[in-house]
Amino acid sequence: MATVSLKHIEKVYPNAGDGKKKHNLKVTEEGVLAVQDFNLDIADQEFIVLVGPSGCGKSTTLRMVAGLEEITRGDLLIDGKKVNDVAPKDRDIAMVFQNYALYPHMTVRQNLEFPLKLRKVPKEEIDRKVNQAAEILGITQYLDRKPKALSGGQRQRVAIGRAIVREPKVLLMDEPLSNLDAKLRNQMRAEIIKLRQRIKTTFIYVTHDQTEAMTLGDRIVIMKDGVIQQVGTPQEVYDNPVNIFVAGFIGVPQMNFYDGKLIKNGDKYAVQVENAVIELSDEKNAHLKAHNVEGRDVTVGVRPEHISLQGPADKMIQGTVDVSELMGASVHLHINAMGKDGIIIVPTLDLQGNKTFAIGSTVNFTFGGNVVHVFDKETGKNLEYTD
Repeated sequence: MATVSLKHIEKVYPNAGDGKKKHNLKVTEEGVLAVQDFNLDIADQEFIVLVGPSGCGKSTTLRMVAGLEEITRGDLLIDGKKVNDVAPKDRDIAMVFQNYALYPHMTVRQNLEFPLKLRKVPKEEIDRKVNQAAEILGITQYLDRKPKALSGGQRQRVAIGRAIVREPKVLLMDEPLSNLDAKLRNQMRAEIIKLRQRIKTTFIYVTHDQTEAMTLGDRIVIMKDGVIQQVGTPQEVYDNPVNIFVAGFIGVPQMNFYDGKLIKNGDKYAVQVENAVIELSDEKNAHLKAHNVEGRDVTVGVRPEHISLQGPADKMIQGTVDVSELMGASVHLHINAMGKDGIIIVPTLDLQGNKTFAIGSTVNFTFGGNVVHVFDKETGKNLEYTD
């Protein structure tokens, strides 16, 4: 349906001038830079997810694509055509909002018909498109109800239906599931994945929930303080985070971080955490060598699921159990080690008998050299991918 290109997009808001900095955004004489030098090429029918904490600029970026926010600098192209000054109604895009934005006095059918009537689409075509959208979204039985008679999930389906009846080139979704409870969110995530297979359009989806980002996106764009941190497939950003922010943001529970040393011995690298020295894998050695990384103090990152309670005595790190959570298939141990809090996920199948972890008890743990991430202490950058 459409390609979308954002080239050096920036958004500046005039500074309030109260002298108080309420954010970590860059401030210039011109004002507050809400989005900085945003560059992204989105392929036809690609599903892109913008993800990041509140205030990172993801919704502002989406609203600039929609035409609801003016672009301060840069070019926005849809199908190769610059649309910076094109009115929202003429961009052939549709948007689904967080709060549904349904007309309460209209039935579901009338809500779905409304954007088509505005475009003076013939009645027969309106009926066909509305019935088709209702069938795709499973809301045919609700067509004669008003929004107040629907559940949150049903209302969100109607909001999505109203967007897709127009068959837009680009479908924008701004945190559409954030008002739903956990069970409904899971159901609606699955519905959006199925919907994506049935309608041939380009999706740009905004969320602060990294689980949504990981499950929905072909690629995800991780933002912080108005700046893109990393763009890649969900697996790429999970396996190869470029900095400590991405490493900590992607993954549930989040990555553990420990103070350590990177040791270089000839062409071989190892990390030392407490008294444990762990040799890095051949792949990580090659990456570090390619960037001429020297030994230094580092932050060592390891995901909770990659930590083991079994290993050689000289490679074990000691920690104290703060909390033990039985999660059914696994136990989540909240461990304090070297003054840092972290989590270890232990599969219950790995536990012998009815072994429990008392609060305050001591555990020893380790990890392999293939799952370690090494971050520069000053810049936070992953030393495997930056000089």
